[in-house]
Amino acid sequence: MNQQIELFEIANPCIGVCQSNKKGYCFGCLRSRPERQLWHNMTTEQRREVLRLVSGRKLRIEQIKQRKGEQLGFDFEEVVEMGELF
Repeated sequence: MNQQIELFEIANPCIGVCQSNKKGYCFGCLRSRPERQLWHNMTTEQRREVLRLVSGRKLRIEQIKQRKGEQLGFDFEEVVEMGELF
């Protein structure tokens, strides 16, 4: 199978937030420590795989946030009128 020629280098997804969560993923770019450290030595295919993994991580985070919002039952856009307290 012929490999496609890469015309543009895949940009580093770092956004300069460089702090890790409990699982070791960066809060800014969602890459693991080895993914961040080895980025410059990775092939284009390896970088694509890292970005695919990052995309999945973002999706899971959004799903968790959505579930938490549903569990709380709050609709922050809904206007609730409060009655007189006294």
